[in-house]
Amino acid sequence: MTKTGKRELLLELRPLYLRAGKAEKGRILDHFVAATRYHRKYAIRLFVHGPPAHSDAARPGRTPYGPAVVRALVQVWKSCDCICSKRLQPFLPTMLEALERSGELVLEAPIKNSLLAMSAATIERKLRCARRRLKPRGLTTTRPGTLLKHQIPVRTFADWQDTRPGFTEVDLVAHCGDSARGEYLNTVAMVDMATGWFECRAVTYRSQRDVFAALETMRASLPLPLLGIDCDNDTAFINAHLLRYCHQEHITFTRSRPYHKNDQAHVEQKNGSVVRRLVGYDRYEGQRATRILNVAYDLLRLWINFFQPSMKLVEKRRVGSKVHKKYDPAQTPYQRLLASQHASHTHDEKLGNLFRTLNPVALRRQLEEHLNALSNLAVR
Repeated sequence: MTKTGKRELLLELRPLYLRAGKAEKGRILDHFVAATRYHRKYAIRLFVHGPPAHSDAARPGRTPYGPAVVRALVQVWKSCDCICSKRLQPFLPTMLEALERSGELVLEAPIKNSLLAMSAATIERKLRCARRRLKPRGLTTTRPGTLLKHQIPVRTFADWQDTRPGFTEVDLVAHCGDSARGEYLNTVAMVDMATGWFECRAVTYRSQRDVFAALETMRASLPLPLLGIDCDNDTAFINAHLLRYCHQEHITFTRSRPYHKNDQAHVEQKNGSVVRRLVGYDRYEGQRATRILNVAYDLLRLWINFFQPSMKLVEKRRVGSKVHKKYDPAQTPYQRLLASQHASHTHDEKLGNLFRTLNPVALRRQLEEHLNALSNLAVR
């Protein structure tokens, strides 16, 4: 029986119940409980005190969010690549401004105000039906090198205390499919520890020369001076050429402990949430796939650094058996870089001019076009 049907039955039987004797009340209760499956004590309270206030009535202080508001929320959420509500909520004003500036979204004032008034929990509830997640897994292709390990100091996850932009973690992501045989594309990923600024380049061959060339290209693209590189124990990074280069350029060069992925938690997280989510786990080979993927990465760096907010852990406390974590408000790497006291005004002005020319929806559309072209080159 529906909720409305139960309410109608109660309203019909209640006058009879109030006038009936003890035996008759028992028979009415038996009939009502059998039909509604209510607890007998709850049914007695309903007959004595009457039905509760109608559930369709708006609660005091409650803000209604109609279908138009939810549709606008879903559109903005998809434009942000379906990020979580806690990252989306503080970024809504900036994203709405960018979408309206580029003409991708036009909202009436009441809908826009309702959208901006949403809390993170409300956004999560409204997006529950639209959220879908896939989490595949890939192969590890790290080849440990031992020759120069003693010359490169170890840095663990607990040693990262650098709040100054420029100290980075780097890693390789293999696009080998389900087999690590032969030659296949790799992505060199780099993330700045202080701001979360992300850079990546595809290399056709997993050689020290190609990886070094990708690092030089990413260094030139960084909007801040490169002060430190932290890598794993892969031979693509642990080599004399990169070590000599870091000494000459006064770049701090460190490595993680073998078999301790948490030492590089920041770049490992980006490998999954950015590279794997974008490119997937197919196998790619050859120069043509490298060119297409690098064009996609040129668009991706703008999308991630200007339109993908993230949260940073501020505090972690253990109370008994529970760990309480506190995060700062979600910000994009661009916003964190502007807020840094170490950022130069020249870079801030250049980045601001670039940000004002970007259309997030068109950027995402171009990115999808290149990814579709890349998927046609996958080796099945």
